[in-house]
Amino acid sequence: MWSGDLALVNSIDAEAINGEHFDIVIIGSGFGSSFFLFQALQKSGLRILVIERGRHNSWEWQVEHQDNSNIDHNTTFSGSSDKPWNFTIGLGGGTNCWFGQANRLHPTDFRLKTLYGVGQDWPIDYDEMEPWYAQAETIMSISGDPELSAIFPRSIPYPQPPHRMSAADRVMKQAQPDMHFVMPTARARVATETRPACCCSMRCNLCPSNAKFTVNNSMLPTYQHPNVSVCLESTALRFNGGGNSIQSLVFENRGKEHEVKADLFVLGANSIHSPAILMQSDMGGGLTGRGLHEGYGIGVEAYVDGLDNFDGSTITTGVNYSQYDGPFRSESGSAMISFENRWPFGLRPEKGRWRQIVPLTIVIEELPDAESRVLPGKKSDIPEVIYNGPSDYALKGVERVMAALPQILSPLPVEEIFLRNRRRTESHHQGTLRMGRDAATSVVDEHQIHHRWRNLVAVGASVFPTCTSSGPSLTAAALSLRAADHIL
Repeated sequence: MWSGDLALVNSIDAEAINGEHFDIVIIGSGFGSSFFLFQALQKSGLRILVIERGRHNSWEWQVEHQDNSNIDHNTTFSGSSDKPWNFTIGLGGGTNCWFGQANRLHPTDFRLKTLYGVGQDWPIDYDEMEPWYAQAETIMSISGDPELSAIFPRSIPYPQPPHRMSAADRVMKQAQPDMHFVMPTARARVATETRPACCCSMRCNLCPSNAKFTVNNSMLPTYQHPNVSVCLESTALRFNGGGNSIQSLVFENRGKEHEVKADLFVLGANSIHSPAILMQSDMGGGLTGRGLHEGYGIGVEAYVDGLDNFDGSTITTGVNYSQYDGPFRSESGSAMISFENRWPFGLRPEKGRWRQIVPLTIVIEELPDAESRVLPGKKSDIPEVIYNGPSDYALKGVERVMAALPQILSPLPVEEIFLRNRRRTESHHQGTLRMGRDAATSVVDEHQIHHRWRNLVAVGASVFPTCTSSGPSLTAAALSLRAADHIL
């Protein structure tokens, strides 16, 4: 049974706001929208409305029903590809279902075109992003390895100490101290005021102990602020605008259309629905909706002789950067190698050697393809997704890293290495409203403001110009803090 979660946020009836004017209207409530809202509330007096397609399913509801949402996200888009594009519909969006990996982008990720002649450069660099990374990490109480500052310079320490490494990580760290680190994560190493320490239960998409950062356990006060109203179970349909600005948003609630006006609109649905809303508004064109992509993942397993593994304190304990950056990126994608403290392919079958395995998840950088895109669907709120499959750039990255693995893992007593699977999805779709300084090669500018519609801000991973092998969530949050601070 669904408990009375409406009382936990400032929920407002759609009829009550029809025709109303707000300072800001925000569409969606995932990483991009929530962190923009958080920063906007640092400016006093703003009246803000959040339009959320789903309802508010509390952590207790999610655990009881073993699901992040009561809505099947697959019913909200169409397409011929069998590739899943995972996301959560409901208050908090992807903060509900993410696993909590909280890597920063590598400094070179922002200059891919300049350094390696492929992809695009970002219109900002690592140094400009660093203070916003630090703020986002503080809000999420990230557990991180202080030695990562050798690759990612920091202005302040991580809020929480690193998780305990596994046996395999400890060997790797001793042999490769400049390349092997404890994975930074939003899974608490020590308890906070609202979250217990990680229980290492391996169910991070729906954390049974509530140790992982989510909007539900860390940002509900943002949605309880007296200046914030939340209209739940409401689907954004289209904008109305003229000249170079948007005047209103039309949304559907309980089968009826409503309209609200604002000075500023923040588009943070996701990389499928955000461009679709623009196209439904006849505000698409150019690169809007084009370049839908995510990293390409593989699962690998190494059998080791005499090394009992799986004694770390969280689901993914180590991250290895030995194949992340180098001249090879001119021809093949970078690779982030995660050392898993779990057994995704089962324990080893030989008696007494069950734990003598080192599982790896390897995510390869991808180059966006303009023909992989979002299109208007037959129904106004059901866009169509076209996906052309992984690029040669990503597939060459797989070949390169697999060839390099024997040397990378040489500190371990490796017996055999197995490529176990090619992962169907990393659940990190992005890039359909890419940011840049030139309207010919991007949709929004360096502050995430639409090149034409100057009171429209796009937030979330849809604005990423390239697809790194690092996860996008921390960067999406940091970008929103930066955008809100600049605009407001």
